[in-house]
This record gives sequence, structure tokens and C-alpha cells, in this order.
Amino acid sequence: MHNVEYKAELRDPAMARAACRALGAAHIITLEQVDTYFRVPSGRLKRRECVGEPTEWIFYDRKDQARPRLSCFTIYSESQARERFGVAPLPESVVVRKTRDLYLYENVRIHLDEVEGLGRFLEFEALVSPGFPVAKCHTMVEHLRATFGPALGEALSCSYADMILAAQEFAARG
Repeated sequence: MHNVEYKAELRDPAMARAACRALGAAHIITLEQVDTYFRVPSGRLKRRECVGEPTEWIFYDRKDQARPRLSCFTIYSESQARERFGVAPLPESVVVRKTRDLYLYENVRIHLDEVEGLGRFLEFEALVSPGFPVAKCHTMVEHLRATFGPALGEALSCSYADMILAAQEFAARG
């Protein structure tokens, strides 16, 4: 599966929620998520655990750039992940803990995230489908970037896991 995604600092969560309401985006759920990232030869692999939800394994690959970008991903159940990646423990890289408010606007998942140790962020994920080809997904994301602009800070080029690892390395250097 593919999506077009964009991530930025969230400077004003109240303004972002107001933008969601103004768009008519539906608030789906508030989630407490724990993502454990594993070292893999290419791409990224994480196990997502969330109270009340089945555990998911998500493998994805995308360029690290601070603009909307195409991401290729596959979601596995626990049994599918064991079949795909084996039963031996994988080498862990980092754990990301976050609270996520999930909104849905047409084909776009809007995430208002509070990430432990990092701060607040907003993410758009426009799911590519026959009715929403890549070009239309980019247009949707650009529309949302303009709509949410006053609430946003700097665009991010990397994952939360990369940011936590960088912070850990910086702290270790003292």
C-alpha cells in the first residue's frame, strides 16, 4: 500500500483541532501507542501496541525529506509478522511512546501527536487508491498544509524514532 505523508511540529494543538472541526474531519479515536522499532537492512520496521487494539507490525520505506513524500507500507498481524520475519527476537533500535488523536478527512488520516520526550506534532497520511491517485493525494496534503499552516512549525524530514535516537546520541556525548 502507499500513502503520501507529511509531518511537522505542532505549535498550536487547539488551532489544529479547530481546523479539523472547520473541515468537517471526524475525530475517530484517541490512542496511547507504543512503537518498538527494529533494526532491519532497509526501510523501517515497527511493532505498534495500543491498549484495546490488536498489535500490528508495520514495515515502511520512504525518503527522508521535509515535504510531502510517498511512502510504501505493509501492515502485518502478529502471526503474519512471525511468518514474514521469523520467531527469533529481532534487534531493537528504539521505543516511541505517543498519544495520538486520530481524525479522518476524506482519504487523509490526520494525526495530532504528543510524543514522549519530543513534543507535539501533526501528521497527514493520504491513502493512495484508485479514487485517490498519488497526484490527488499530494493535492489533498497541500490543501491541508495551507489550512493548518498557522498551527504548524517546522516540517520534519525524519521519523520520531530517528529524532529520539539523535537525542539519545546527543545526550550520550554529554
